[in-house]
Amino acid sequence: MVWGVAAALLANVLYSTGFVLEKRALAGMPPLSAARPGQALLLLAGRPLWICGAVALALGFAAQLAVYRTLPIAAAQGLFLSGLVLLLVLSSVVLGERPSGRERRAVAVIGLALVMVVASLYETSEEISRTAPTGILLALCLPTLVAGLVLYAAAERRAGRRHRQPTTGVAYAVAVGLIYGVSSLAIKGVSGHLDTSDLLGSVPGLLASPYPYLLLLTGVSGLVLSQTALQRCRASLIVPVCSTVSCVFSIVSGTIAFDEPLPEDPLRLLLRLGGTVLALTVLLTLPRHEANTPTSEGTRS
Repeated sequence: MVWGVAAALLANVLYSTGFVLEKRALAGMPPLSAARPGQALLLLAGRPLWICGAVALALGFAAQLAVYRTLPIAAAQGLFLSGLVLLLVLSSVVLGERPSGRERRAVAVIGLALVMVVASLYETSEEISRTAPTGILLALCLPTLVAGLVLYAAAERRAGRRHRQPTTGVAYAVAVGLIYGVSSLAIKGVSGHLDTSDLLGSVPGLLASPYPYLLLLTGVSGLVLSQTALQRCRASLIVPVCSTVSCVFSIVSGTIAFDEPLPEDPLRLLLRLGGTVLALTVLLTLPRHEANTPTSEGTRS
């Protein structure tokens, strides 16, 4: 458990650093369009700072693989939420973004939700599943992917209307969070198929499963959509909302698909579920539009 918590905290540092570096690189780039993914990827590949951010995210992915081998998916996702605090600090120091008082309070409540999830792990030895039935997995993931893409397209249409209110980007973040939630399940499946003592020998079994293909699909689509959203909106809003949605989806769907039992102890169960519900409630109360005040540098309507 200790190694799993340490790997989760390392992943948080790498993910937060990667997102901030990417956001900094995006500020000086021509506008990206999710409708032209090839062009967007070429523009991104030509920015050394963005590549550094992408490398940090890739290392975070490697750390996440280690987390899923040692912790149940519900507990792991709760730990990943702790990275939001570091993200807010970095976005303020490096990007000059200033979250509103309401958003800062929301992150503080998410921190409380994290404490509740970690407390539910104390001195427990929960079963960790390695794979999920393909039918159940696809029944959960495919509709979620469609919902994420439809929501993102709807947000794009609203953003194109004249005389609209400046958006905070919550709709973008929820859409990307759904896609990354599916990616999280794929990462857990990949980690379960990899045998650290025989990596090459585990490849055929991995390729026969849906996990690498789900990971490829969500990785490419999530990359393009998240970078477009980051370029238009504040990282200090996009990343926390995206992470919360991804976390809640992964906990609920991952527990069902991988059949990882929730704590039997009533208090631990209350802490685990209560922390998840609290984080989701915070998400639903965030404002959808920017206040009519000067926005921070890099914020776009």
